[in-house]
Amino acid sequence: MRTEFALLGAVEATVDGRLVDLGHARQRWTLAALLVDVGRPVPLDELVARLWGGRAPQRAEGTLYSYLSRLRRVLAPGGDVAIGRGPGGYVLDAEPTAVDLHRFRALTGRARAADGVEERAAPLQEALGLWRGEAQALPDTPWFGALRGTLERERLAAELDLGDALLGLGRDEEALARLAPHGERHPLDERLAGQLMLALHRVGRGAEALERYERLRRRLADELGADPGDALRRLHRRMLADDPGLATPTVRMRGIPLRPLVPRQLPASTALFTGRERELAQLDDALAHGGVAAIGGAGGVGKTWLALRWAHANQARFPDGQLYADLRGFHPTSEPVDPETAVRGFLAALGVDASAVPPEREARVGLFRSLTAGRRMLIVLDDARDSEQVAPLLPGSPGCAALVTGRHRLTALATAHGARLVTLDVLPPPEARQLLGRHLGAGRVAAEPETAAELLERCAGLPLAIGLLAARAAGQPDAPLSALAEQLREAGADLDALDGEELNAGLRSVLATSHRALDPGTARAFALLGLAPGPDVGPTAAAALPDDEPGAARAALRRLEAAHLISPQAGGRYRMHDLTRRYAAERAAQLPSASRESAVRRLVAAYLYAAYRVDQLLFPSRVPFAVDPPDGVPVPSLPENAGAALAWFDAEHEALLAVQGAALRRGWHEEAWRLAWVLDTYHLRRASTREHIAAWTAGLTGGERLGDPVAQGQACGRLGGARLVAGEVDEALRLQHRALAIFDRMGDPRHRGDVHRAIAHAHELRGDDREALAHASRALELAREEGAEPRRLAYALNAVGWYEARLGRPERARAHCDEAVALLRPEGDVAGLAAVLSSLGLVAQHTGDPVAAVEHYRESVELNLGPLGHPRLAADTLVDLAEAYEELGQAARAREARRRALELFSVQRRAREAERVRALLGTG
Repeated sequence: MRTEFALLGAVEATVDGRLVDLGHARQRWTLAALLVDVGRPVPLDELVARLWGGRAPQRAEGTLYSYLSRLRRVLAPGGDVAIGRGPGGYVLDAEPTAVDLHRFRALTGRARAADGVEERAAPLQEALGLWRGEAQALPDTPWFGALRGTLERERLAAELDLGDALLGLGRDEEALARLAPHGERHPLDERLAGQLMLALHRVGRGAEALERYERLRRRLADELGADPGDALRRLHRRMLADDPGLATPTVRMRGIPLRPLVPRQLPASTALFTGRERELAQLDDALAHGGVAAIGGAGGVGKTWLALRWAHANQARFPDGQLYADLRGFHPTSEPVDPETAVRGFLAALGVDASAVPPEREARVGLFRSLTAGRRMLIVLDDARDSEQVAPLLPGSPGCAALVTGRHRLTALATAHGARLVTLDVLPPPEARQLLGRHLGAGRVAAEPETAAELLERCAGLPLAIGLLAARAAGQPDAPLSALAEQLREAGADLDALDGEELNAGLRSVLATSHRALDPGTARAFALLGLAPGPDVGPTAAAALPDDEPGAARAALRRLEAAHLISPQAGGRYRMHDLTRRYAAERAAQLPSASRESAVRRLVAAYLYAAYRVDQLLFPSRVPFAVDPPDGVPVPSLPENAGAALAWFDAEHEALLAVQGAALRRGWHEEAWRLAWVLDTYHLRRASTREHIAAWTAGLTGGERLGDPVAQGQACGRLGGARLVAGEVDEALRLQHRALAIFDRMGDPRHRGDVHRAIAHAHELRGDDREALAHASRALELAREEGAEPRRLAYALNAVGWYEARLGRPERARAHCDEAVALLRPEGDVAGLAAVLSSLGLVAQHTGDPVAAVEHYRESVELNLGPLGHPRLAADTLVDLAEAYEELGQAARAREARRRALELFSVQRRAREAERVRALLGTG
């Protein structure tokens, strides 16, 4: 087992990738004090000085012994580290490479010793990638304060070294993106200013480069009475003279290139494209100088093929990158992509951290257009539903081009945005014949010209149909084309009764031929995949829908892939062309209804069980009900830690919501409300309020139809909580009082207590802390009456303590919160402990002890920003932390706490809170 330690950000330890609970903040700081000198003894009095400075408590050594004892215990399972004591003091015995700080220093040292610019860049980028945030989670003692300053200087030095390397490699855009934030924090650093000026000059923003120099010159004169140094003045003169020596160097890249900031999102283009010369010329003309072009045409006619062919052929015209979004305008089982979602994806591709994405839609679109302004980029928007879906995704820069595909003629796009409309019809016979020849070989087509003509007539000029037909023929290389034609004629006799939308007779007969060539098990798997809700087929659906053994199901998927009926995607997922998916759904409709229902039942059971298991990683102590593994339904491997759990929910979220809808439509009400429950933690962590409300609205419907009072009460209470997060206080209270009435009738003290705490929070948001305390006190009474388990009793104690503190009753508040801490620490409930620490911070502020308040708040924030915490509460606590810093006269730290709060509020789309913090920061 391997134990690793992190100091560059929050203090953490992992054993084989799993986080270790290091306890409260000062215990973590004890570990940090040893990690800085890993392998070297630290005297006991030095450890005390590092942790407390000149304010050590009377029994500091005894307290330190207990910290070290607990650290030994939590680190023991790794087996590869130890905390020992010798003549020179305490020593943490571990490899230096197990500590990110020492790896960082080793990598930066290696970079500075390297000869070539590329050899310097790679280890620097790896070193800086070890940082997980600012080095703020450390106490305010002289030793730790000096350490924090040292780490910040080392990080900046590495960033500047990397900036030089990137500029030397010609990675000017990447250098500018990395260095710009540091320019704001270090406005008088002349080396940094020179790098930023050079990067701006090279990307065509020379006026900004000269303006930056002038601002620095004035500031140096005003604040220091000095002029810029010789090197910066020389650079300024060279820019004024437009010295060609400042141009981006041509660098031959070797080995693995640095991660580019420039996005390259285009999917692969088909190698078998043919014809369409007229339409390609129209696109050349339409996009010669940027602008917008929209390709319209029927499904299967080759719009995406044409768009990608043109995009790949013209990549050189767009050196600043290519963005791509599948808007799913006509997907048979998935809703069209919200432009807001697409913009977020584009911002991420452009290097914008999630914390910097504005909460307002207009601001996000504005940021996207700002980042594309002055650049030459191509944006491909595939399968658009209408012009309204497309408009927010269009760049504002004349150097950018947007290429849109859609089945409808996007006239409004032409009117409002000057788009050129290109209509795509079926392939004319010569081009269709040429395409078939490229698939099968010209000789094979020429050997049976009449049969080839009949096959192409069946395909009706649709490239999708020709590709499917060719895949079928390629699977029978020795059979004559006439045999395939006979199969198509036979298939046509079955199809007259099927008149599905978008599937014309030619395409339908081609799909039918491909389907008939499948063995029965694979054909059945194909049909059942047509039942999958959501935009694609994930591993859970791919395993659950086919009613076969896992090995046979995987073999069927491989055969469907070979027949071009499905296409593999990253992460074990599969996609079908939407017309192929419609045909699969038609085939599924021909199965016995019991088979269809059984398949969807397996799908719902598999998703409910998988989501239940993964939710336990996000909230281990939350066990409202048990979900057993579904009988006879394979479930693929699931995540094993909280970080991977969030990624799993990210990938499966749309499918889970679709599965919940499918369950509700079929009357599977228990599954519908349980799916809302297993999504609850994820929605809270991701601040997905709209989806949270939708899931619990469906969950409440399921609970009502089920006739289960517990399900109804839970759904009312949780939906009320989601409405409260959305700012709908009155509606939240209505739902929560409805939940309370249900549990009152049942005489259920457990759930009544939970609802009273929720009602207390609603009254807090109304500004009525006295009414909030009354409900919190009632929750505590109920918890004591029922002999609640420690975790739930602690929640009730903390709620009372919080409102007592807000009402100016600190001693009573502290007593309740201390009791809650004593209950929660053994439980390992990270989010619950973080909430109590926040309450204790408020108590400390009320008793005039801002030092203790800062300690409590910082530990609360640290816990809530960890994988088992609650980021929403971390943002609220950071605002309180800033006030405590101000009471200590630490204005810079107060500002930094508010800046971090603003980042979180923005990510969580909490516009009101973000606006209040902006006002405090003076940036509103």
